[in-house]
Amino acid sequence: MASAPYPTPSRILVVGGGGRENALGWALARCPGVEAVWIAPGNGGSAELAGCRQLPIAETDAAGLLAACRDQSVELVVVGPEAPLAAGLADQLRAAGIPCFGPGADGAQLEASKQWAKALMVEAGIPTAGFWPASSREQALAVLEAQGRPLVVKADGLAAGKGVTVAESLDEARAAIEAIFAGRFGGGGSEAQDNGASLVLEERTHGPEVSVFALCDGQRMVLLPTAQDHKRIGEGDTGPNTGGMGAYAPAPLLDAQGLEAVRQLVLEPTLAALRARGIDYRGVIYAGLMLTESGPSVIEFNCRFGDPECETLMPLLGPELAQILLACANGSLDQAPALTIHPGCSACVIAAAAGYPGEIRRGDVITSTLESDNTLQLFHAGTQRNADGHCLTSGGRVLAVVGQADSFDAAFERAYGGLAQVSFAGMTFRRDIGHQVRSR
Repeated sequence: MASAPYPTPSRILVVGGGGRENALGWALARCPGVEAVWIAPGNGGSAELAGCRQLPIAETDAAGLLAACRDQSVELVVVGPEAPLAAGLADQLRAAGIPCFGPGADGAQLEASKQWAKALMVEAGIPTAGFWPASSREQALAVLEAQGRPLVVKADGLAAGKGVTVAESLDEARAAIEAIFAGRFGGGGSEAQDNGASLVLEERTHGPEVSVFALCDGQRMVLLPTAQDHKRIGEGDTGPNTGGMGAYAPAPLLDAQGLEAVRQLVLEPTLAALRARGIDYRGVIYAGLMLTESGPSVIEFNCRFGDPECETLMPLLGPELAQILLACANGSLDQAPALTIHPGCSACVIAAAAGYPGEIRRGDVITSTLESDNTLQLFHAGTQRNADGHCLTSGGRVLAVVGQADSFDAAFERAYGGLAQVSFAGMTFRRDIGHQVRSR
């Protein structure tokens, strides 16, 4: 007798207010059997996505989100950002009997504490750069002097992807250490262990970077296509680091064999090490990898989808996505259908506000004639609507335009063609996103 098909959650809540959450909402609303998707708090573009509604509840308001789940009979919550995960939102939802895709506060330490994650990697034999934790300015500067070479400086704790300095000189490394201990990124680690700032110093490794995402149910995992993002603000990969100015998928740097090696060397040992610590990790493990001469090395782990990788990947994922995320939340991936991956390429370009990643302009009116479809999408990020219904800029990264096609050249042509249909004062973007894979 054939087993019954795996259930589809008909009513889904996505928590967060960025481009990543709009992409998740859009992708889940397209799955057959999904009747309604709410995005809380969402942004200026959330209500325009087919099948999505905006809920004005902050991602930090656990009680408000729980009440909304009960009021709307929500069958699955997908938590986008890292901060509510680190604060235990998934734990509170699960305690109330609501399936949640996203790790508990224990698993979120994978991102929330660089020191904790590094210790886990060493324990599990996962390849990563040599490192030195430091809990005081003096200790960090002493390590730097003893090494006598520039090191990577990472704030320990959530810094929204911006607490990392890849120092080119000893002076730059010293300045980054001073900035962290001067409180630029708040205290390190979770509140419970927060006696002020702390950091990790790391050896510099060399090679191209690639992002790998594993959807986990605590025991098993499903791998998504690889993606590569562009962190620097300037063309030619120059200037300060940002949250990400664009991305493309799948990244040709890792073929199927390379991805399988990453599964065996990095992802499965990570999930096993989490289990060994008593952590039932139900959510996405995002491994930022450097492909060094001696093989893949983990730069960092994140406990959520990357942004803008999420906007880039979602259009490539098939109609089973809602079932798969529910299966992860329920610990039953072995019963879920296989995830279809669409062949072809996806290209994402970010339009940022003037001044990003420094002091930015806010409140500029956004105009757009872009109509989203199956091969071209507009996902709002830092936007909000005013009382008159006009859409205004409200953050550093304002919009993500994503295109799909059979080749990277055609996909980027589509994305940049879409970008030409949106405008706001001071709009900043890179014209060379995907330069590694484009021939024109």
